[in-house]
Amino acid sequence: MLRSLLAILWLTSPVAALAESTYLPVGEARAKKPSIALTGGKASQGSETGLLEQVEKRIRADLEFIDTFRILEREQFAPGPLLDDQGKPDATAWIKAGADHIAYGSFSKNGSQAIYEFRLFSTSAKSEILSKKYLGDSSSPAILGHTIANDIVQAITGKAGIFLTRIAFVCDKTGKKEIYSSSFDGSDIRQITRLRSLSMAPAWSPDGTRIAFSVYNRHSDNTKNLDLYEYDFKNGRYRPLSNRKGINSGAAYSPKGDRVAYTMSFTGNPEIHLLDLSTRETSQLTRSIGFDVDPAWSPDGKQLAFVSSRPGKPMLYTMDPDRPSDAKRLTYAGSYNATPSWSPDGKKIAFAGWLDGRFDLFTITADGGKIERLTKDEGNNEDPHYSPDGNFLVFSSTRSGGKNIFIMGSGGGSVKRLTMGMGECVAPKWSPYL
Repeated sequence: MLRSLLAILWLTSPVAALAESTYLPVGEARAKKPSIALTGGKASQGSETGLLEQVEKRIRADLEFIDTFRILEREQFAPGPLLDDQGKPDATAWIKAGADHIAYGSFSKNGSQAIYEFRLFSTSAKSEILSKKYLGDSSSPAILGHTIANDIVQAITGKAGIFLTRIAFVCDKTGKKEIYSSSFDGSDIRQITRLRSLSMAPAWSPDGTRIAFSVYNRHSDNTKNLDLYEYDFKNGRYRPLSNRKGINSGAAYSPKGDRVAYTMSFTGNPEIHLLDLSTRETSQLTRSIGFDVDPAWSPDGKQLAFVSSRPGKPMLYTMDPDRPSDAKRLTYAGSYNATPSWSPDGKKIAFAGWLDGRFDLFTITADGGKIERLTKDEGNNEDPHYSPDGNFLVFSSTRSGGKNIFIMGSGGGSVKRLTMGMGECVAPKWSPYL
């Protein structure tokens, strides 16, 4: 749910700063980065060299972007032949050169098909930890590069890479607020909605084939209303999900994709409801004297985090959707908490909180026992959302002047800007693995 909607519901007086001692310092200690020597593949023909270089350029750019590994430069490579008499790297020589892993292989082309037989060798294990033949369209070398980079990350860290994921967000480049998406690194920006209205609060379905969002529509009685819609990427069509009088916004798909939690205000008070996507029936979850917004499902689907003003100011709560009356208050500090997002392992919830006269990003453990501050002295930072591997957060920030989309490590630091020249951009949501 966008802060603008919260602002409509919550008119605050000047807020008091949180006690600095409430929070842990910004950032976290970083472990030594594993090193990779990208030695380059061997093309079977000279005419294939250019295509091979495009694939390997994409692999390198992906790995450098996430800042998880140390990429060795060519002058750091061990002297002598790459492979020994048995066709394997000399582990001892590569260890002396500082390489934890060596990437190598062969590349060829068969008609329109690109073939990369790729290998990743671990110097500590003295064996290949990845050996795979990749078949791709030679007209799309970036996809082949993304796929190989994903598998490199998986082989070394045990987690799938994010290089084929996308990020949805809202920008007003056209003078209207529309939904856009980009690749994980801000490239390949695509406009999703063209409704020439105020679209907001995108949310991905668990399979990444649909996006729910809210948009101001004019109803038959000539009144404007904030309605909930869904866009299907497969057929390029929209369908209405909820258009009752008042607010229909802040959608969050359940992990199974069969239900959507969102806020409606047709009863007069903004409350969280559940929509069954197969039956189209709704059920009301919250009933409080304040407003309840920003629902976010836990990865196992057993909990919903949300924001409620029932204590007199917006705070984070969690509840079992089957027992909503047993909602538990999670945050107590500050005067304004918003936009919770669960980490993929279910251990933390990221959120935006007001401190020192601005919004900053924080995480809190799911039991409410530990809060950590992630941003400080860099404008307003809002709308955090975890990447599917849990290693990154995408968020909106005014640190560059206007509102733009950024990503950073989930423990803070390593901030990278994704949007430029798109107007004011807010409300980013990271897709699942695609």
